[in-house]
Amino acid sequence: MMADTIVAADIRINARWVIPIEPAGVVLEHQAVLIQGDRIAAVVDQQQADRQFRAKETLDLNRHVVLPGLINMHGHAAMSLFRGMADDLPLMTWLNDHIWPAEGRYVDEAFIRDGTRLAIAEMLRTGTTTFSDMYFYPEVAAEVAHDTGIRAQICFPLLDFPTMWASGPEEYLRKGAALIERWQGDGYIMPGIGPHAPYTVSDGPLRETLALAVDKQVPIQIHLHETAFEVSEALEKSGHRPTQRLADLGLLTPTTQCVHMTQIDDSDIRLLQASGAHVVHCPESNLKLASGQCPVDQLQRAGVNVAIGTDGAASNNDLDLFGEVKSAALLAKVVAGDAAALSAHEALAMATISGARALGRADELGTLEAGKLADLIAVDLSDPFLQPVYDPASHLVYSSHSRQVSHSWINGVPQVQDGRLTRIDVPDLMLRVQAWAERIRDKNHG
Repeated sequence: MMADTIVAADIRINARWVIPIEPAGVVLEHQAVLIQGDRIAAVVDQQQADRQFRAKETLDLNRHVVLPGLINMHGHAAMSLFRGMADDLPLMTWLNDHIWPAEGRYVDEAFIRDGTRLAIAEMLRTGTTTFSDMYFYPEVAAEVAHDTGIRAQICFPLLDFPTMWASGPEEYLRKGAALIERWQGDGYIMPGIGPHAPYTVSDGPLRETLALAVDKQVPIQIHLHETAFEVSEALEKSGHRPTQRLADLGLLTPTTQCVHMTQIDDSDIRLLQASGAHVVHCPESNLKLASGQCPVDQLQRAGVNVAIGTDGAASNNDLDLFGEVKSAALLAKVVAGDAAALSAHEALAMATISGARALGRADELGTLEAGKLADLIAVDLSDPFLQPVYDPASHLVYSSHSRQVSHSWINGVPQVQDGRLTRIDVPDLMLRVQAWAERIRDKNHG
């Protein structure tokens, strides 16, 4: 760029610190992030920005760190309306005796609309700019996300048995194909297929899942190796571990996202390596349900891409990805027996570029680089109890609270300004949530 060439930009953000994620482990100081339209135009020294850019709007964030928006790679958004409803129970008891009956009683389009909006409000407020969802009435969740302007991978559910959304595999797949048709190619909504788990989906529907995924070029996200019981039951019934079964069916590919993976051995890791499949780690849900521990450090050393997710608010009980990143970093050290495992920078990468890789969108998301989509957040580190700040990456993972997210942009559009949501009517949403809470409380305790 010529020194005397002035370039127009829409937004200039002057940041005390910038963590671009790539190059890895870098913290830049006194940088300007320039946004033009829906893209990042440049990340340059503020003095260089003075010489080369003229912006319509300038934001001075002199106490803040700016980084890419976080990517929450697994959740069930509308389950936020079940937050705290059935705590301190093992997974299968939680599912069979509480969650599945409650879903049958309450989940409809209105539940999905209000529950998804509540989840999106929480995620935006705590730094997430892209999320992955696997739940009923995915067409409603997709509309809510699109209307709000948040990116979302929407995986339609698939199970052997009927639910409120479909009567069986044939209807799940037919409705799912319509979802893909509606949203494929959209900038915000990324449709995908969400077969629930190997123990709830038989071989026939899994083969049809693969055929649809290949035909439409969409990803598959599946709960896999979540508990020791799941693995032992599969071995008892078929003689094969669930990962081996999926590999034999052809379902492990570079567009497959394997959620949980708490019970894995060397053979599972070899299958992940060979296939290029991704792992989505949900540390807090796995801890709370006592499901097990994903060996993140071992997987990363084997070259497996590990992204991160919160799971649903019914088993977490929040959708705060910064909290999840902290839990992941701490847990990885204990599991590996190594205090150097999953450093602060590596943990932040899990929540950004690793998620982008799992989505197949690493060329557009996950780092702060010129030409990428303008999905970014700012976190205020001026709180007295965050002082002194020697290393902002360390603070983001180990010290700060996600409510210090002060600003958020998706596609260059402000979503959070000075801690306030710009696209969601919070008072109206709270009235709706309260109505659901009263209805669920009355039926459960009446």
